[in-house]
Amino acid sequence: MPSSLVHVVGARPNFMKAAPVIRALRSLGVEQRLLHTGQHYDTALSDVFFTDLDLPQPDISLGVGSGSHAAQTAAIMVALEAVLIGEPAPLVVVYGDVNSTIAAAIVCAKLGIPTAHVEAGLRSFDRSMPEEINRLVTDALAELLFVTSPEGMENLAREGVGDDRMHFVGNPMIDTLLVHLDRFDPLPVRERLGLPERYAVATLHRPTNVDTPEAAGRLVAALGRAGTRLQIVFPVHPRGRQMLESVGLGDLASVQVVEPLGYIDFISLVRGSAAVITDSGGIQEETTILGVPCLTLRANTERPITITHGTNRLVSPETLTGALDDALGGAQSSPAVGPPLWDGHAGERIAAVIAEWLGRRGSERRRSRRASPSAGR
Repeated sequence: MPSSLVHVVGARPNFMKAAPVIRALRSLGVEQRLLHTGQHYDTALSDVFFTDLDLPQPDISLGVGSGSHAAQTAAIMVALEAVLIGEPAPLVVVYGDVNSTIAAAIVCAKLGIPTAHVEAGLRSFDRSMPEEINRLVTDALAELLFVTSPEGMENLAREGVGDDRMHFVGNPMIDTLLVHLDRFDPLPVRERLGLPERYAVATLHRPTNVDTPEAAGRLVAALGRAGTRLQIVFPVHPRGRQMLESVGLGDLASVQVVEPLGYIDFISLVRGSAAVITDSGGIQEETTILGVPCLTLRANTERPITITHGTNRLVSPETLTGALDDALGGAQSSPAVGPPLWDGHAGERIAAVIAEWLGRRGSERRRSRRASPSAGR
């Protein structure tokens, strides 16, 4: 059996989480392969991140592309199964809560390959969210669960997960943010986009906000009202663009629609903004560390620590303008101390656990071979 573990990534948030883990494992001399499912295939949502984050080019690319949840997940499972049957791995590391994550977890469970889940234990307690289903199933199947915040440990304990499987390690996405902090200069990207000094950033793509004319219409109307307060720049995700434009997004003079941005440009834009309007989980975390007021257009969040320790606030389209006024007036201040273990060393902690686990498994296999009656024949 090949000794190299496999990292499975497929979408923008996975790359920022994987980069520090890959880097730390490399420093420990652990053999590893990077597999990109191709769930995100747009250059600004995928390829550019390998350059921005100094990630190695994928060893394996599945190129599955877009599709419904079932079609995309199934395509990843079929392609990944063939790879892992041909080249087995001692461990597969999965990240976050996207379709690539659950697809890999299920395939590995069927093949008897252990998995490690980075960003385990997050719960919105809303099973209408596809990501919640992905999180629940992945955590149920994973051998190693790497948890970003204390409430994640509590969630897993309530679900019957043993202490030996879960490890509180901090947030590797924050590792990536901190290691690149000096590169996040808002001025060049602001000047390139022709933005005023004071602006807000919007990034919205979740099905509850953009998949129906009614929801998208409420969202666009809310952005129009918010735009009376300050200019809004909106890098539009491909999955919601057509619906949002069909209900009038392009008609809002105060909302500047731009193509998706790479990691460095986007976080630079966020760092220089007066506020962020989002439905993204990762951006709730990044704004917590950057100290930028974050208004999350969702009824719930699987990252409550960004509210209790950060600058995040849950809003609806109808309450957005008032919340934005509060944020611009300084009502959402950043605490002096961030969430526990969001210190830039989560990747190292994860790598240490994985290296120890791999070493222990290797020793167990060697002892098993020596104890086998057929050994030495």
